[in-house]
Amino acid sequence: MLRAVIVDDEPKAIQSLVWELSNFSESIEVMASFSNPDDALLYLDTHTPDCLFLDVQMPTIGGFQFLEKLKNIDFAVIITTAYDEYAIKALKHEAIDYLLKPIDSDDLKLCIAKIKKYSDRNVNALKFEHMLTTFNAQFDKKKITINTDGKLLFLDVDDIIYIESDGNYSTLYLQNQKKIVLTKKLKEVDAILPEHYFFRIHNSYIINLNKIKAFIKNEGYVIMDSDQKIPVARQRKSDFLEKI
Repeated sequence: MLRAVIVDDEPKAIQSLVWELSNFSESIEVMASFSNPDDALLYLDTHTPDCLFLDVQMPTIGGFQFLEKLKNIDFAVIITTAYDEYAIKALKHEAIDYLLKPIDSDDLKLCIAKIKKYSDRNVNALKFEHMLTTFNAQFDKKKITINTDGKLLFLDVDDIIYIESDGNYSTLYLQNQKKIVLTKKLKEVDAILPEHYFFRIHNSYIINLNKIKAFIKNEGYVIMDSDQKIPVARQRKSDFLEKI
C-alpha cells in the first residue's frame, strides 16, 4: 500500500483529492493531510511517505518554497494546481507529475502508476545499498564500493583523505585535489568505511587515520596530507588519541 501526504491550503481541495484517491485506487492511502504547510514540514521531518501531493499556490509558503525547506526528499512529489503555467518549474524541482485542478480521474490513474514505478525503484535502490554495505563489511580490504549517480565506484581507501558532511550530502576529498559528492548523510558513509582506517573525529568530519600530517594538541585540530585543518571534537578526543 502506497502512503500519501496531501498539502493544500484549501480544505475542499484536500477532501476532493482524498475522495478521488479512495475511489480510483486500492493501492494508495492518505496517511496525513495539511492545510497549514508549516505543520506539514514538521510532520515530514519525522515521517516518510511514498508520495506528496503538493499545491503550488498557498498564502504562507508556496509549493516550490515548501520543497526547498524540506531537509530530505526521498519520496515522489506531485504538483497540484489550477494553473498550467507551473509545469516547467515543477519539472525543474524534480516532481514526477503535475495535476491540474479539477483533477481528472484518468490523469490521476496515470499519476498513481508513475508513483508505483518510482516507489519500486526506491525499494530496489535501498536493497542494493544494503547489499553494498554488507559486501564492504565482509572483507578486510583496502577498497570500498560506493553507489553514486547510477555508477559503482571502487575506491582505494588510501585515496580518501577525509569526508565532510553537508546536511543530507557528504563530500569525499581525495588525493590530487579530487572530490566526490554523495547524496548520503555522514553516518551512512561512516557505516561503509573500514573502522581501522577511518575515524569520525567530529560531527561534520571523518578522517583517514593514515593521512594525518600533524595533531595540534593545544588548539585541538589535525592537519591532513592535503593541508586541510580539521577540528577534533572535545568528546571524541580521548577515543582519537587511542586510535593513533
